[in-house]
Amino acid sequence: MFKLEEIRYVVNGPERGMQGRASVESFSEDEMRKVVGFHSTMPGYSPTPLASLPSLAKRLGLGSIHVKDESHRFGLKAFKVLGGCYAIAMHLAQKLGKDISELPFQVLTSDQVKQQLGDVTFATTTDGNHGRGVAWTARMLRQKAVVYMPKGSAVFRLEKIRGEGAQAEILDMNYDDAVRYTDQQAKKHGWVVVQDTAWEGYTDIPLWIMQGYGTMVVEALEQMKARGEERPTHVFIQAGVGSLAGAVQGVLRARFGQDAPKVVVVEASAAACYYESAVAGDGKPRAVGGDLFTLMAGLACGEVNIIGYEILRDYAAAFVSCPDYVAARGMRVLGNPLEGDQKVISGESGAVTTGLLAYLMDRPELKGLREALDLNESSRVLLFSTEGDTDPDRYRSVVWDGEFPTVGHLSRP
Repeated sequence: MFKLEEIRYVVNGPERGMQGRASVESFSEDEMRKVVGFHSTMPGYSPTPLASLPSLAKRLGLGSIHVKDESHRFGLKAFKVLGGCYAIAMHLAQKLGKDISELPFQVLTSDQVKQQLGDVTFATTTDGNHGRGVAWTARMLRQKAVVYMPKGSAVFRLEKIRGEGAQAEILDMNYDDAVRYTDQQAKKHGWVVVQDTAWEGYTDIPLWIMQGYGTMVVEALEQMKARGEERPTHVFIQAGVGSLAGAVQGVLRARFGQDAPKVVVVEASAAACYYESAVAGDGKPRAVGGDLFTLMAGLACGEVNIIGYEILRDYAAAFVSCPDYVAARGMRVLGNPLEGDQKVISGESGAVTTGLLAYLMDRPELKGLREALDLNESSRVLLFSTEGDTDPDRYRSVVWDGEFPTVGHLSRP
């Protein structure tokens, strides 16, 4: 009988850097109106569904569970295009000397703007979803994209990126090294790097990407309110470099202040740089090296986005490191719902928060985290399924064929 890798967690507090000082002004309601305003001009835009899971909530002893289903985003099956597209638009607005409000998508893709801009090449590193979003945007703008992927990336995702007209290849290096390689190539060839990893001297585009992700949060809050739930009490959000997680925390803190929902940051154990930073407890980020192999390809990032890190360090309620079987459990729970619940096709990185929630409400060894977060029958939990089956073969391997088995891990659900 084998021993399962443990789910590990750190509850955040002042002794670990939680000071409530990081600015969230970039995620204010005024800024988010500009972001949503731009996205709403894009062809095919509509808010993605917010699935309700009342039966699962009852079974887990929670008030409600809502899952934002990003498999419906612009036909790309992932949320990432929200960030890459907005960052590119902001970069071009700056280059054109205009405010983003003057550049709806139809204007940005016009012949006149193309003539003003000339030829631009956008470069990025991706496990798949972000790169496809950048490639899609570049194609819509009649520009070029170069996309590099870390070793272990799915060939299916590579071909989808190439299908958007981009030059793309899988490198023999991990994600963080691939980011550095992309930056070097961009400097050499005069390309524009569109990366959600921020570092010293490179913060504008990562911040714009994070702001772009805010549309997803604004939509979810409005959808919950329309259902009579003023706001969530808890939000579980996955993190790779932490751009999405930082954006979610930023929007919630900017809107609700000290009454913001408790945010739980969830990572793959093979690349848990936020968890390791929290364990260190000195307020400084820690990096995780090595191959970073994990089922959760979208979270296989060992170095933090410094903007997201400061926000999450100062405001997040907890950091959790999850083995791959947790994501597999989430994929199965969402894809095979209880009676009365809506079905969600969720990929590996999209489902880990659901898998964690299922374990968290049942496992005795996680009682301390349950109690620290005050999760109970009054809790309103919001989750983000950030991708659909963007790697269909892997999805079926997990959901149909039982890769990363979870049989017998818990008695319910």
